[in-house]
Amino acid sequence: MADNDSNTPPPPPPSVTHTVTDSETPNPDVPPPALPTEPEPLPDTTAENQPQPEPPAPQEDTSASEPVQADTSQPELENEKENDVVAVAVAEQNPNPNPNPTPTPQEQEQRSEKLPQNLVSFKEESNRVSDLSDSERASLEELKKLLEDSIKEDVSIWGVPLLKDERTDVILLKFLRARDFKVKDAFAMINNTLRWRTDFKIDALLDEDLGDDMDKVVFMHGHSREGHPVCYNVYGEFQNKDLYDKTFSTEEKRNNFLRWRIQFLERSIRKLDFTPGGINTIFQVNDLKNSPGPAKRELRLATKQALQLLQDNYPEFVAKQVFINVPWWYLAFYTMISPFMTQRTKSKFVFAGPSKSPDTLFKYISPEQVPIQYGGLSVDFCDCNPDFSMSDPVTEIPIKPSTKQTVEIAIYEKCIIVWELRVVGWEVSYSAEFKPDAKDGYAVIIQKATKMSPTDEPVVSNSFKVSDLGKLFLTIDNPTMKKKRLLYRFKIKPYSD
Repeated sequence: MADNDSNTPPPPPPSVTHTVTDSETPNPDVPPPALPTEPEPLPDTTAENQPQPEPPAPQEDTSASEPVQADTSQPELENEKENDVVAVAVAEQNPNPNPNPTPTPQEQEQRSEKLPQNLVSFKEESNRVSDLSDSERASLEELKKLLEDSIKEDVSIWGVPLLKDERTDVILLKFLRARDFKVKDAFAMINNTLRWRTDFKIDALLDEDLGDDMDKVVFMHGHSREGHPVCYNVYGEFQNKDLYDKTFSTEEKRNNFLRWRIQFLERSIRKLDFTPGGINTIFQVNDLKNSPGPAKRELRLATKQALQLLQDNYPEFVAKQVFINVPWWYLAFYTMISPFMTQRTKSKFVFAGPSKSPDTLFKYISPEQVPIQYGGLSVDFCDCNPDFSMSDPVTEIPIKPSTKQTVEIAIYEKCIIVWELRVVGWEVSYSAEFKPDAKDGYAVIIQKATKMSPTDEPVVSNSFKVSDLGKLFLTIDNPTMKKKRLLYRFKIKPYSD
């Protein structure tokens, strides 16, 4: 990075403040906002939904140069390294006098069936023995004693040798919790699982080449806000008739799919940390957009088989099940599969209709970790923008209906500033302008005000070479009656002639 000009005063302490002022004024000529056209996402409540295609392994983040961090959760950044750029979000202003809240015919026709509700919010329990209750600790010791008496040779499960170290406690607690700490039931479950793993030849399965046809159906990408690796299950891929027939049309093909899914899960689990304080569960995202409905008999059979197998042999490996883009037929599908799920399993479920899916994901996964197709900024799987990766944090700013939001970035030395931003769903105007501090300087329009539609590129990327000190203004004008969410991030690079 270039040194500061000797005549330039030292920059003030770095800070980021986002001031949001309600500039809306009642207008009797403007009708109220249309009701949501998609099912509302249900917070953390006991729910009901689709099978549990379990997860795979975390992906390594590729670290880029350290960004200038903007955190909207606090008014100012504290204890940051000395930075050259300060971001300030100017208050919202200029309500649009002519919003058009009239829903389209397509919106009016949308179904709004109520999604299953979660009456119990699941919270992961500690795996530290010191955090257990006296009865839980006693159950754990009793189960270990039963295993010591019954296991006559070295036995490993998910790559962890049983009864060798503290990792055994974490595994045994999974079985105990799956059986409500009933020791005999948990002991029977472990024995059944060990027997099944032998019959299924799990160790040999790990090394088999089962092809890559399912890479777009199930994949790992990023981590949740709590550090869990995230597994995406994309059921809409099965709209491809060739892929569907290749996967489900015969019992043999369904068994092959199940083997692939178990292999994927086993490889993922072996990358988890089974120490008492480690991450040993996976965050599941199930995308139901364009998913084949429950009328597909072959899919129903495969789903039921996989669900039973996973519940019997992979206890407590899901931190949360988030279902997004939930369609109207889901209730019927849930009614079909609900009897095969335990209440504890269902308590981990969260549901969101199409319009609320991005916001629901951002509650649990930060935007820089969410793939572009789901509303985030993660482009680690392509060369779209090599300046940013999942390690570069994103700032989120809500934009109220009929308001304008400007992000002001003050620059205190010559540099190249690069940024990217998106508004989920767009339907806004975006502009970028640089204004020099010098009184005789001329403003530079980097991007004139442009209407951005949902069909445009989801992410806008740009850069500007700063030769004169000044401020960069990124402006989003939201003329709609819908609340929007602005996501942006930026970093500075050394100035070069």
